[in-house]
Amino acid sequence: MFLDKWEWLSNDPLVLTSALFAYLRLLADHYRLAGGVKLEALKRMEIDFCVRVLRECFGLCLKIGRDLVRLLQDVVYIPELKELWKDLLFNPDVFRVSGFSDISQLYCVRTPKHYFLLRINPEMETELRFLLSFVKWGSQKRYQVWFAKKHFSLPGSETVMVDIVRFICCAHHPSNEIIQSSVIPRWAIIGWLLKCCRRNYFQANLKLALFFDWLFYDEKHDNIMNIEPAILLILNSVPKYVDITHTLLDFLFLLVDNYDFNRREMIARCVSTSFSLLLQKGVVHSFEPLTSCCLLAPPIHQRLAIFIAPKSTLNSFAPQVITEGEVGK
Repeated sequence: MFLDKWEWLSNDPLVLTSALFAYLRLLADHYRLAGGVKLEALKRMEIDFCVRVLRECFGLCLKIGRDLVRLLQDVVYIPELKELWKDLLFNPDVFRVSGFSDISQLYCVRTPKHYFLLRINPEMETELRFLLSFVKWGSQKRYQVWFAKKHFSLPGSETVMVDIVRFICCAHHPSNEIIQSSVIPRWAIIGWLLKCCRRNYFQANLKLALFFDWLFYDEKHDNIMNIEPAILLILNSVPKYVDITHTLLDFLFLLVDNYDFNRREMIARCVSTSFSLLLQKGVVHSFEPLTSCCLLAPPIHQRLAIFIAPKSTLNSFAPQVITEGEVGK
């Protein structure tokens, strides 16, 4: 339909970029499925649409911000999009956008909230907002069971958990009144989702969704509430669920080292800034529960010390190279 209405669509940037965002996410799910003629035809239409939008309207696509990079990395194994990804990395001039010369310019643009509503349906949004606004600690289990039975029972439903995490981090920011109440906090729901996620690939993508804004955090343009759930999940999992704390910190440090090897120093500074601002703004009062936790492995302690220390110590940052697959790119 969108390809048939191309002239109209290209004159409405919001609809165009929203359609691209939605179809890139759907394509990541659909392309892995084996099916009949109809599914293959659907995949082809999705690929053709996404490639055309990105090739012909890349200037408008920049409005999506950094999550466009995250979505593209999830479909980079598709030949047509692999070629586009190479151009984005090594030949950005081919997109003919004045002033755009490097992918890091996309990293610096925070994705607007409305994009995160595109992959969760209105019913799911209403239920999540209810859960995060009215359900008290101690009463959440039956609501979680109800929500999981309704939305996670079908094969392949794990994929939407990544979208839920981005929605919770970036599009649902509770008021101070709710934060100070006994309502179940965002970090607890994300911790529950992490436990619900069984496959390693989806777990990695969920953790990437949780930490994505940490990698490019800029105090001038980003919102501290986007990075709050991750640090509270890390801290509140000590000591009872220290395995979650260990897993999350380990994953964060792997992202710093490997997400974009050529820009790892920039990412390291942004992560250090995230830790610093979370403390300065009173989101957390201390990192002592982490630094004094004997249950965390020594390498985790060593890396953590670098990122919560004064920024000048980042000169000692030493990346550890791993394979691309280990961070779910």
